[in-house]
Amino acid sequence: MKKAVFALSIVTLMIGCKNETKQETAKIQRTLNYPETKKADTVDTYFGVAVKDPYRWLEDDRSKETEDWVKSQNKVTFSYLDSIPFKNELKDRLSSLWNYEKVSAPFKEGEYTYFYKNDGLQNQSVLYRFKKEGDEPEVFLDPNKFSEDGTTSLGGLSFSKNGKILAYSISEGGSDWRKVIIKNVETKEIIEDTLIDIKFSGLSWKGNEGFYYSSYDKPKGSELSAKTDQHKLYYHKLGTAQKDDELIYGGTPEEKHRYVGGNVTDDDRYLIIYAKVSTSGNKLFLKDLSKKDSKLITILDHTDSDSFVIENDKSKLFIVTNLDAPNKKIVTTDASKPTPDTWKDFIPETENVLSSSTGGGYFFAEYMVDAVSKVQQYDYNGKLVREIKLPGIGSAGGFGAKKEEKELYYSFTNYVTPGSIYKYTIEDGTSELYKKPKIDFASDNYESKQVFYTSKDGTKVPMIITHKKGLELNGKNPTILYGYGGFNVSLTPSFSIANAVWMEQGGIYAVPNLRGGGEYGKKWHDAGTKKQKQNVFDDFIAAAEYLINNKYTSSDYLAIRGGSNGGLLVGATMTQRPDLMKVALPAVGVLDMLRYHTFTAGAGWAYDYGTAEDNKEMFEYLKKYSPVHNVKEGVEYPATLVTTGDHDDRVVPAHSFKFAAELQDKQTGSNPTLIRIETNAGHGAGTPVSKTIEQYADIFGFTLYNMGYNVLPEKVTKEVKG
Repeated sequence: MKKAVFALSIVTLMIGCKNETKQETAKIQRTLNYPETKKADTVDTYFGVAVKDPYRWLEDDRSKETEDWVKSQNKVTFSYLDSIPFKNELKDRLSSLWNYEKVSAPFKEGEYTYFYKNDGLQNQSVLYRFKKEGDEPEVFLDPNKFSEDGTTSLGGLSFSKNGKILAYSISEGGSDWRKVIIKNVETKEIIEDTLIDIKFSGLSWKGNEGFYYSSYDKPKGSELSAKTDQHKLYYHKLGTAQKDDELIYGGTPEEKHRYVGGNVTDDDRYLIIYAKVSTSGNKLFLKDLSKKDSKLITILDHTDSDSFVIENDKSKLFIVTNLDAPNKKIVTTDASKPTPDTWKDFIPETENVLSSSTGGGYFFAEYMVDAVSKVQQYDYNGKLVREIKLPGIGSAGGFGAKKEEKELYYSFTNYVTPGSIYKYTIEDGTSELYKKPKIDFASDNYESKQVFYTSKDGTKVPMIITHKKGLELNGKNPTILYGYGGFNVSLTPSFSIANAVWMEQGGIYAVPNLRGGGEYGKKWHDAGTKKQKQNVFDDFIAAAEYLINNKYTSSDYLAIRGGSNGGLLVGATMTQRPDLMKVALPAVGVLDMLRYHTFTAGAGWAYDYGTAEDNKEMFEYLKKYSPVHNVKEGVEYPATLVTTGDHDDRVVPAHSFKFAAELQDKQTGSNPTLIRIETNAGHGAGTPVSKTIEQYADIFGFTLYNMGYNVLPEKVTKEVKG
């Protein structure tokens, strides 16, 4: 690695000159011997075009060959990562900063008030409870005892209406397949058999008798990668076997819905059912539970909008929708005739995107104004009561409570402020600080700045840039550019312990709000989908160019990072503009755009991507940017660390396996191409703290080392200035 050694020599020279002493620094120079990845003669034909897929065999997650390949790749990767001279310093600092008490907002169920707490470095947060203020909280549910290594995590939980019975889901090894356990709240005893094979599901109680949940039939073949595209809604009655659960909706061969969910209104009057064929757009139905054998009433019979019932007042329904309102609005209608022709505006659409919640007999309308929170409170007549004064500029969330509550709790955070919890008195609109974390991070020494830059087609795109105050714009600051750009997901300011450690090293953390996200409503989302997906990559490339042109950083000090759909973003950007960055960090990425829809629930992503089977034009468009299919011979790609989990059953690890194999085969030059495969881990949710710290130490270590550092940047700065 000649370039890395040269850069390290410069750092050593700087330190030696300043201190006027000769300082020896270890230099690691070696040739990476990647495991040999065999090639097969697999060929697919799309509209008369033959496409080779030499690494198709890596899609078989149950084969001994794939298992051996994973082990051999990890051996090379961890040997490299463990030799980075400052990796343990990063790990120690991450552990030290992570080690502070984290407490959630409290919530009431039955006779108890519950809250989550993590003492600092516990792998999973613990659920505590107390009966009245002043009581010593007791441990109610400790997920750290679910498994010895902390890889079994708590998913969702739902209490019966009287708060006396709890149903909660668990995930083993990060899988999206869940088990549901039912427990007596008072005795803490498990009261019936565990429900199994539940996936992409909420749990919604009908009184105290039972609850609704969703799942797929267990697929034939691998449960981690086989296609699942027929979601169903069931009702489980307490005291009965799961095999006898009633099928409520879904399961007809002529009408497939990949995502189906149901929830019961707070008054137990209605069951609301949502049916989706993709991640955007849903049908909407209603069932009157007060009438025996009542039929489903259709609210929406198409998937042209994202619409859901947020509240009801007897038969009056309140519906949040983006139907003919790209930025969303709330409408009212009557349950007896709830179709759109009867809808009346309750909170009309504005120029900013609406997110809604209810609590204490009021509605709370949270708006994103250039990705920053603004919250307004409305009564049930649609009258504006007040705009809520927030603690600062950032992201606020959690404005929800039961209808009878007098107080609610909300969180506030931004890129330099750890999340704090505030208690809000609903009637008079006053806020008071409830919990502020005690963390060893000097927030006042850092700043965030929002800029607007111009993308390739002239579109203005916002970006928030965060770093130490007094940063010198000299083009030499190590920078992580993080993006997502898809599925209507909005990236709003929030604090990250890992990013705090990055910025302590003098690093810059920049987040652009790319098209494909939800920051500016449905139009912004749609502008980054299907045959407009290139807009997302162009926005990301333009963000990098803005940082370089304005001397925040340069290509030698720039890393790009993203996960899942963001992993696709990184893969497409690095194959289109390999000259633009020094390091690429694609995590759990969607990287084979011709076959993504053939795995698990991937077909549901077609609203954003389209599929190679749609038509010739869509196939050609996908193939043109698909990262796996655009790694070329004779190109020097940036230093790349691909990360994934062997139990990822959302974006199957075969995407990452095939991309890494292509890069290792075709990479020109000395930049390393490694894949780090976390075993017994999934798409990210529920990852133990210990594994998370290890991952970030490896990612940041790899990034800085390949930018030419042999000691941490902060240490260099101190010694040079010293």
